Amino acid sequence: MNREEAILREFNLYPLWQRREQAQSVREQVTAAVQPITEQIVSKSVVEKADMQNPGDSSWPELQALVKNCTACKLRVSCTQTVFGMGDVRADWLFVGAWPGVDEDAQGEPFAGQPGKLLDNMLAAIKLKRGRNVYITNIVKCYPPGNRTPEADEIAQCVPYLERQIQLIQPKLIVALGETAALLLGHGATLSGVRGKLHDYRGSSAHALVTGIPLIFTYDPIYLMQTPLKKAEAWDDLCLAIATMQALV
Repeated sequence: MNREEAILREFNLYPLWQRREQAQSVREQVTAAVQPITEQIVSKSVVEKADMQNPGDSSWPELQALVKNCTACKLRVSCTQTVFGMGDVRADWLFVGAWPGVDEDAQGEPFAGQPGKLLDNMLAAIKLKRGRNVYITNIVKCYPPGNRTPEADEIAQCVPYLERQIQLIQPKLIVALGETAALLLGHGATLSGVRGKLHDYRGSSAHALVTGIPLIFTYDPIYLMQTPLKKAEAWDDLCLAIATMQALV
């Protein structure tokens, strides 16, 4: 058994072959769609708008209520429910995706359905499990209709919520999942430009009161399902995460 086969078995998945050109096209479309949004979010005008939803010094229950009752953008009107996150609120490990999908909207939990099963397998591969020293959330808390890319003001309204979550959890390590999370948490850097390296979380708004947390970028489970040849790189990212965490203990 070669290394790639061993990794696929560790993730409890089998190869789903896809033409390289098709996979690259999907990735380029995501980057092209999100890059302009990222540039707007870090602009002064959008950050000022985000101040309208500043969670301030809210406690965890207060923050949950703020997110549940938020009507600051039009996403809340079209989604079934907000998806706040799930797991250990004192976790050392924080996994952050981009936004909820249709399954997450129905269940009220991040990374549900088949992508969630893959994420659970990824966690199991490094001896982790949902709810045990792990917290999972998304940058955007509402499902965008048709799973479209959220608009700049929609993302900006949710960023303070995420940053308050980070401040309250105080994780030792953040793992960003996917191209969009890399663009937002990596200050506009594409995933190919930041993965495989250790970074410091800096935050992207005036509410980023906690900075300097080790940050690692890897692929979103949905992308890995579409592009199984990338699972070897995802495994390398997880190994980097383990090594980083061990160095922090």
